[in-house]
Amino acid sequence: MQHESIDPRLVEEFLSFTKNVTEAPKFVPAPDEITLESTPFDVVYVEDKVRLLHFRPLVEKQVRIPLVISYAIINRYHILDIQSKKSWVRKLLEEGINVYMIDWGSPTNIDKYLDFDDYVNSYMDNCIDFVRKESGVDNVSLQGYCTGGTLATIYASLHPHKVKNLIATAPVIDGWKDTTVVSNVTKQIDVDKIVDTIGNMPPEFMYYCFSILKPFEQGLEKYYRFFKNINDKEFVDSFLRVEKWLNDTPPIPGELFRQWIKDVYQENLLIQNKMFVGGRQIDLKKITMPLFIQVAVGDHLVSPECSMPLYYAVGSEDKSLRIYPTGHVGMIASSFSQKKVLPEMCEWLKERSK
Repeated sequence: MQHESIDPRLVEEFLSFTKNVTEAPKFVPAPDEITLESTPFDVVYVEDKVRLLHFRPLVEKQVRIPLVISYAIINRYHILDIQSKKSWVRKLLEEGINVYMIDWGSPTNIDKYLDFDDYVNSYMDNCIDFVRKESGVDNVSLQGYCTGGTLATIYASLHPHKVKNLIATAPVIDGWKDTTVVSNVTKQIDVDKIVDTIGNMPPEFMYYCFSILKPFEQGLEKYYRFFKNINDKEFVDSFLRVEKWLNDTPPIPGELFRQWIKDVYQENLLIQNKMFVGGRQIDLKKITMPLFIQVAVGDHLVSPECSMPLYYAVGSEDKSLRIYPTGHVGMIASSFSQKKVLPEMCEWLKERSK
């Protein structure tokens, strides 16, 4: 009987991979040992767990209208400033944009009754009022990322006179058109029973959702690529920074989670202008300021089809929709982001911030 010979290249690759796995602990730190680089900032306003960060300028000439970034309620804001070469914040500063960031903090049991009204009409509104007063302007540019984009959109509809420009980066808008695993899971859960039983949504639930998004890619394939590239310092550094960010997931206030799942995903009230926040109905047609929407084709957390309906729902005449061949994180923390996504956004923003 004739046996087929094994390709020597496969043998060599297997032995190399095995060697990398064995030696990894010797020269690769654990994610917890990684110190994320952070562009210098000052904490200029604090309310409960929420902080408003003001990043120190990097160039002398500043765009007059400041930019306030509403980060997502999932994970922490560090992904927007995860390392100097891929920092969303640093690139904005280099373009002369005056950057503020809302850090939602880590809610505890005492915060389980916080809802959309608290986040939009109290925390975000107070932060924006602080920036307006400190900068001496009537309105600010507002950018929201992911679920922070949803909060920013709702804010712009309720307080349009305080927002000069709105940037929505992968916002969750039309829950019924979101085909991601997260969306499918949220449409099936009994959110009332969950919130009434445990209060705040624990990080473990979010870890579970992330793990089932792309089981193979987020599991075996991810770590195979890691050990295969163990000698590539830049790859390892980037990998560990993202891992540390993924593992830093705060709880989500129970009432905010309840309203989010019901109004945005299950009943899809936001895009239909049937959602109420603080007793006021959300009418997306009241968003008349310049609007810039950014979506990613390969987004596995927010389907492009979920974000794009915002373009057609608003009352803005000056509006742009940009679609990029990348993913949810790649759109805001990658070399592609630095070369393509940010330059287009900065050009758009500066033209409308004079």
